Amino acid sequence: MGELLIRTARPEEDAAELLAIYAPYVEKTAITFEYDVPTLAEFRGRMETILKKYPYLLAQRDGEILGYVYTHPFVGRAAYDWGAETTIYLREDQRRGGLGRKLYQALENVSRAQNILNLNACIGYPEPEDEYLTKNSAQFHAHLGYTMVGEFHQCGYKFGRWYNMVWMEKLIGPHRPGQPPVIPFPELDGEILRAAGVLE
Repeated sequence: MGELLIRTARPEEDAAELLAIYAPYVEKTAITFEYDVPTLAEFRGRMETILKKYPYLLAQRDGEILGYVYTHPFVGRAAYDWGAETTIYLREDQRRGGLGRKLYQALENVSRAQNILNLNACIGYPEPEDEYLTKNSAQFHAHLGYTMVGEFHQCGYKFGRWYNMVWMEKLIGPHRPGQPPVIPFPELDGEILRAAGVLE
């Protein structure tokens, strides 16, 4: 078994394989509240938009992509610039093996290099758990140091059932007056990325 590599996703090369990882979550779970699997062109466009400012990272071993993670705007207003929302998806056969922790650690390292201070996770939350959604995602984030900050009740409807949604957060840097601006991901040089555990 080869070495696990974490690198920046390349939309033209990687979109199809990443979409194949994402599609089962749309079709079989309420982990995402999206109803329809996006087209390849739409998915690639989403990647390109994110990469203009934020990291979009994937884990690869022996040429196979095992999972991916990225951040994107928390709200979109200027005052929220130092916060970002996180997203992670792993290939179905790669869960519960520590891959998610490695991807999130790389994402945190890059986010710190960008001067991002708050990471926020929006998570589907069942009451009660069922075959489409468990509380595993919230538990995973809690193990990584995220804390629960809010819950919206019966706000997501999928597979004929109502689901809650929770917000969890992790503060990864000091908040101070005169906060340095956020550095767009494309402006980070290769040395900074390698120090964060990411290949270009």
